[in-house]
Amino acid sequence: MRNLILLLFSAGIFLSTNAQESDYQLVEQTVNYYLDGGTNNDFETLKKAFHETATMKFIGKDGYKEVNALEFFSTIKPGPKQNRKTRIADINIAGNAANARLEIEYPTFTFIDFMNLLKVDGKWKVVSKIFYKRME
Repeated sequence: MRNLILLLFSAGIFLSTNAQESDYQLVEQTVNYYLDGGTNNDFETLKKAFHETATMKFIGKDGYKEVNALEFFSTIKPGPKQNRKTRIADINIAGNAANARLEIEYPTFTFIDFMNLLKVDGKWKVVSKIFYKRME
């Protein structure tokens, strides 16, 4: 009996770990749609990352701004690849909620993006983004 309980406990840990790894990979894939789409000026790839009602909030020249993320990025036009380096600095997951910290480095500045994601209908989607533009 004791061996059976130990086996069930071990199986539970294994399944939980695999689910977390799978969700981690899916969140990573979602934010990579955003990063790759932006780098390659490919709105179709970028929009795979966002929920249709996702918001983007930031401090602009005139203060606080809030816009629909997909409307903001819809102005992306096909063109040469962006001269930038991207990095996923951190991903945190708790159940069906996650956040990711991204760094997008251009020659003279770096965007620090904080993406909030939810697992909606089995797919991870960015529901909000805030960012900071750090001058180098």
